[in-house]
Amino acid sequence: MADLPRNKRLLLALAFGFVLVSLFVLGIRTLVPPDEGRYAEMAREMFASGDWITPRLNGIKYFEKPPLQAWMNALSFTLFGLGEWQARLWTGLCGILGVGLSALAGWRVFGARAGLYGALVLGSCFYWVACSQVDSLDMGLSAMMTLSLCALLLAQRDGADAAERRNWMLACWAGMALSVLSKGLIGVVLPGAVLVLYMVLARDWAIWKRLHAGKGLLLFFLIAAPWFVLVGLRNPEQPHFFFVHEHVDRFLLKEHHREAAWWIFLALLAAGSIPWLGALPQALAAGRKRDAGVFQPSLLLLIWVVFIVAFFSKSNSKLPGYILPVFPAVAMLVGRHLTAATRRTLMLNATQLVVIGIALLGLVPFATTFAKRASEAALYTAYQPWLLWAGITALLGGGVAIFRAWRDRRDSAVLTLALAGFAATQLLLAGFEPIGQARAGAKLLPVVAPEAQRATRIYSVGIYEQALTFYLQRPVILVDYRDEFDFGLQQQPNLAISSLPAFMAQWRRETAAGEKVMAIVHNGIIADLMRQGLPMRVVAADERRTIIANR
Repeated sequence: MADLPRNKRLLLALAFGFVLVSLFVLGIRTLVPPDEGRYAEMAREMFASGDWITPRLNGIKYFEKPPLQAWMNALSFTLFGLGEWQARLWTGLCGILGVGLSALAGWRVFGARAGLYGALVLGSCFYWVACSQVDSLDMGLSAMMTLSLCALLLAQRDGADAAERRNWMLACWAGMALSVLSKGLIGVVLPGAVLVLYMVLARDWAIWKRLHAGKGLLLFFLIAAPWFVLVGLRNPEQPHFFFVHEHVDRFLLKEHHREAAWWIFLALLAAGSIPWLGALPQALAAGRKRDAGVFQPSLLLLIWVVFIVAFFSKSNSKLPGYILPVFPAVAMLVGRHLTAATRRTLMLNATQLVVIGIALLGLVPFATTFAKRASEAALYTAYQPWLLWAGITALLGGGVAIFRAWRDRRDSAVLTLALAGFAATQLLLAGFEPIGQARAGAKLLPVVAPEAQRATRIYSVGIYEQALTFYLQRPVILVDYRDEFDFGLQQQPNLAISSLPAFMAQWRRETAAGEKVMAIVHNGIIADLMRQGLPMRVVAADERRTIIANR
C-alpha cells in the first residue's frame, strides 16, 4: 500500500464508502422504543402541527429537552416524508460530521497521518458507529460539542493566523450554542469547565485573550437565546422546569431512577472504544506529555476525556449516551499515538480484536439465553447468524492486522482494524432488526393500522407505546399512566384519563353511542378489563401489549 495520507484516490473511496454505508443503514431497522420512537413522534407532531416553538409528545407539552433534534427531524420529514431513515438522518449526518471534524482538527494540529488515523479510529469506534444510527439526542449533542472542541483546537494551535483564530473561535462559540439547543446547559458547562482546567494545568493564562469572547458571546446568545425566550413567553412554566428540574435536580437527586455504579462510564469507555481498546491506555497516558509550543492540544484532549467521564460518574443520573462526547477526543489521542506506536503495540491492539471475535463466536450458541420471554427465543435464534458473521469479521480482521503489523505495514494494519471494526458493528446492528420489531410492536401494524384509521379515538391504558404511536401517525389518550408526561399533564390534565374506572365508564358511553374506539392495553391490565365485562374485541396482541376495539 502506498503512503496512505498521500493516496488521494483511496482516501476519497474510503470517505465515499463510509458516508454511503452510514446513510444507507439508517433505514434498514425499525424505530426501537423508547428513545427512537419518542424523538420521531415529537418531530412528527411538530411537522404535522406547524408549531416549532412548543415541543409536544403525544400532544402534551414536553419540556425535558431543547428542540434542535426535533427541528432537524421535522425538517427531514418535510423534505423527504415520514420514515425510519428520515427520523435517523440528523443523527447519521452528525456521526459523519464528527468524523470529518476530528480528521480536520487532527490533520492540522498533529499532522496528516495522525488526522487520518483519528478519523479511522472514530469512524470504526463501536459506540460512535452504533449511536450514529439511533434517533436519540446524544449523537446530536456530541457532534455539536465536537464542533466546539475541534474549532477550539484549530483556533488555538500555534500556527493559526489572526483570521483563522477569529473564525474558528466563532465556530467554537456557535458549536456551544447548538449544543445548548441540543440538550441544555451541559453544552456550555462542560466545554467551559474543560477550558478552565486546561488554563490552570497548562499555565496558559493568555488563552483568555485569544477566545474572542465579545463576538463569541454575542453569537452564542443570537443562536441559543431566541427559542428559550419564545418558549418561555408562550409557556411560563417552562423555564423553572427546564433549568432547575432538568439540570440541577437531575444531577443531584435520584428521583429519575437512573443511578448506576460509579465505574459504569469507565466500562462504557472501554467497550465503546473497540476495536482500539488495546491502544487506549497508552494514548491517554501520552496526553500528559507536553507538546512543542505554547498551546498544548494533547493536554486539552486528555482533560476533555477525564473531566466529562468524572462529571457524569459523579451525577446521580447515569445513562449510557452521556459518555458519547468523549469519543472524538479519544479518537484524536489514539490517532496521534498510533503514528508513533511500536510494531508490538499495533500487534497487541490487533490481538484484542481477535479475542473479541472469538468471544462473539463463543456467544453464538448462548444467544437465546438473552431472551426475557419464551416467545423471544426465536428472535435471538435469528440473531445468531449475524453474531456469527460479526465474530468472523472481527477474528479475520484482527488476524490480518496482526500480520500487517508484524510486516511493519502500519497504514495497512490501522486501515484493516478500522474496516473490520466498522463492518462487525454494522452486522451486529443489522441483525437486531427482528428484536427491534418485537419491541416496537411493528408486526401488529398490518392488523391494527386499518382499524385505527376508522377509530375516532385510541386510548393507551397503563402503557405508552413510543414507537407504535409514531407508526400509527396519531396521538393516543393516556389512561392511568404519567411517567415522563407528569409535568405536562399537570399543565394539561384534560389530555389524559387518570383512572381505569373513569376509562371504562367513558368506553361504555362511547360504545352505547355507536362510536368506534380502540385501546392499546398493557398485558397486565387486560385480564382485569375482561373480568369487569368491558365490551371489547381483541384486534391483535403479543407478549407486551393487547390492542382492543369496542366493536
